[in-house]
Amino acid sequence: MTSWQGMHITVAGLGVSGVSAARALAGLGASVTVVDGGDSEALREKAAALESSTEGVRVRLGDGDTLPEGTDLIVTSPGWKPTSPLFAAAAEAGVDVVGDVEIAWRLRGRDGREAAAWLAVTGTNGKTTTTQMLASILRAAGLRTVAVGNIGTPIIDIVLGGEPYDVLAVELSSYQLHWAPSLRAHSAAVLNLAPDHLDWHGSMEAYAADKGRIYEGNRVACVYNAADKATEDLVREADVEEGCRAIGFTLGTPGPSQLGVVEGILVDRAFVENRQKNAQELAEVADVNPPAPHNIANALAAAALARAFGVPPKAVRDGLRAFRPDAHRIEHVADVDGVAYVDDSKATNTHAAEASLAAYESIVWIAGGLAKGATFDELVSKSAKRLRGVVLIGADRALIREALARHAPEVPVVDLERTDTGAMLAAVREAKRLAAAGDTVLLAPACASMDMFTNYNKRGDAFAEAVSELASADG
Repeated sequence: MTSWQGMHITVAGLGVSGVSAARALAGLGASVTVVDGGDSEALREKAAALESSTEGVRVRLGDGDTLPEGTDLIVTSPGWKPTSPLFAAAAEAGVDVVGDVEIAWRLRGRDGREAAAWLAVTGTNGKTTTTQMLASILRAAGLRTVAVGNIGTPIIDIVLGGEPYDVLAVELSSYQLHWAPSLRAHSAAVLNLAPDHLDWHGSMEAYAADKGRIYEGNRVACVYNAADKATEDLVREADVEEGCRAIGFTLGTPGPSQLGVVEGILVDRAFVENRQKNAQELAEVADVNPPAPHNIANALAAAALARAFGVPPKAVRDGLRAFRPDAHRIEHVADVDGVAYVDDSKATNTHAAEASLAAYESIVWIAGGLAKGATFDELVSKSAKRLRGVVLIGADRALIREALARHAPEVPVVDLERTDTGAMLAAVREAKRLAAAGDTVLLAPACASMDMFTNYNKRGDAFAEAVSELASADG
């Protein structure tokens, strides 16, 4: 769009992305109404602050269903479901609905400078880590970059800011992709696909289709997981620019047009001359922090996107060495009496927990919480041989206990009935009792945290505090 002046835009949601979109669009001359179904004291304070600081914005609380009169376009926050009454009213009125990522894409390059390229990442698990790894690699190559999107600063703020970035590392959720029909990345990666957010999308097919939108119009590379055929199928179905290549990554020996691992070395057989015969060393497995299998896969995906942008091998190595993962992602907390305690509270679904469990040989597993409709038979059957013991917490722990009875009946299980936050200390004490020297006590809940904790960060913090108390008592 060439001008936003005089447009009447409704922004759905008073969250971080909604406030960012409202301010940006009002600054471009649009008349903006922000709607939100909530009406708490905190929301009223936020609404008052937005209205007083931004001319052209008004906020309507307590009604997120009614379409404001005269609306020309709706800009939605990612979490709003496509079935929302507001969007049904918009469809009836012939009003388009897009997301903040779509607006950012339309706004890029407005200052006359060449717009920064977008290297985009999605997947059920590993998005944030891969995007941060990618940004670290790009910085190591001397490029001006930042990790944005479903992570950190809203992407609209970056696009309209004054910093002249060379390239953006963009994490995108399935929600954001659903509402971004015009997005055309330089290169993009789908890390993996497993059932998630099906209540929002309606089906696994719809969820996968929204993930696959990230490949549409790619110019240089569509990066897929060679171990996850569904990601390759999305590449095959995508409508890309002529010359765009399919680039796989694998934990095994790579074939032509793939990145993989050979004798502890990350190697590239995609962005080299004569890829039928040649391979380029990029980094050692030991350069990946932590070197768990699923995190090595993340590193290969990040390296593939960086190499698609022309980054040299040395920058891949240096960027991976410099990268430090966020808290609560297979984070080593402490060693107590020869037992390692690892916090992967971010493993909030079975796919993430399976990857975490695969990283260790002998595990006392702390699991449970809100299952969100998940089943656990496949997870338990695949991981049973690694389990020395299990400690269950949370509202839906019975689902995991039943799967353990079916697929790992010989594994001792402690079922903690209490669901208050203090249950974590009890869980860690029970895990210590079950563990032997050389084992790993692993918090990888495979469930959401909101039955006991505000979020997965608070759950991980409680685990770390319990381990600290355990260590102090033993010391």
